[in-house]
Amino acid sequence: MSRSHPLRVVADVAPSLEQLALTWHERLRGQPTAAERQAFDQWLYAEPAHVEAYAQVQALWALSEQPAQRLAAEEAQALGSYLQAMDEPPRRGLPRWWLGGLASAASVLLMLGLLGWQPQRWVDSLRADYVSAPGQLRQITLADQSVLLLDADSAVQVHFSDQQRRIELLRGAAYFQVSHTGQPFIVGAAEGEAQVLGTQFEVRLRGDGAQVTVQSGRVAVTAKAGDTPQVLMANQQVSYDHGLAASVQGVDSDASLAWRQGWLTFYQMPLAQVLDEVQRYSPGRIVLLNPALAQQRISGSFPSQDPDQVLASLASVVGFQRQQVLGLTLLR
Repeated sequence: MSRSHPLRVVADVAPSLEQLALTWHERLRGQPTAAERQAFDQWLYAEPAHVEAYAQVQALWALSEQPAQRLAAEEAQALGSYLQAMDEPPRRGLPRWWLGGLASAASVLLMLGLLGWQPQRWVDSLRADYVSAPGQLRQITLADQSVLLLDADSAVQVHFSDQQRRIELLRGAAYFQVSHTGQPFIVGAAEGEAQVLGTQFEVRLRGDGAQVTVQSGRVAVTAKAGDTPQVLMANQQVSYDHGLAASVQGVDSDASLAWRQGWLTFYQMPLAQVLDEVQRYSPGRIVLLNPALAQQRISGSFPSQDPDQVLASLASVVGFQRQQVLGLTLLR
């Protein structure tokens, strides 16, 4: 199959109604001026949909007092229960107010995904020097003339000094073409880091760890500070997690790094990880409601420009069903 796809750069898009409502809510929580209050009133009462969107954001804010991790852990279970209730006929004798309360609670949970309820993602974006949007590949030329290519939905911090050049990968993945200046070039990710010894390579966050793939040259990888580095050559890859490194593996680096040409390539990768990669190119949240499918192994190459088609292809192989609910793609 040809891999001649150009880099896909997604233009800025207008914020959604839900995002506007969230922005207004944040502004009003501070100390808004009289002019801001007047502008808010004009926006709020311009259309009934604005009132509804703002009410949903207020409900979300009430929920946000709970720990974010607990919300994330409960989201899939709550959505699954909600869909099951939709599929089953209503029980006889249940009062209408109870059914309405269930629908309202489910709507609030679903809005978490619709608004991108990912607090750590927001924090990463605020800390970052460079960010790419979902579905966007972003190329940056750094001050030392090294070239950085961000995969979709990724973020990095840049720290250059007289002593070293350091990049912190905060989210996603980045591919580096490093210029030779005599200063060390180091990429930190999770607890470990990769130090360039003259190379082209990728660093990708996976779960609580990271994966380093070398296309040319050499990279010294440590899983945590003080470890003896593992030196990777071209077409080699290593992963580390919680400070523990796996053994170095031989890979086809062109295939592993095919996202630069618009392809997502997987070899015996668990479905959960595949969906994480597809998520980078999807404007809406993807939620796997069937945990039994999470470890099913997937191999194949898919065009990243069409995440819906990728999900359709995966559904034909794995057998899950897709459903769109309030901006979420639910797989069950």
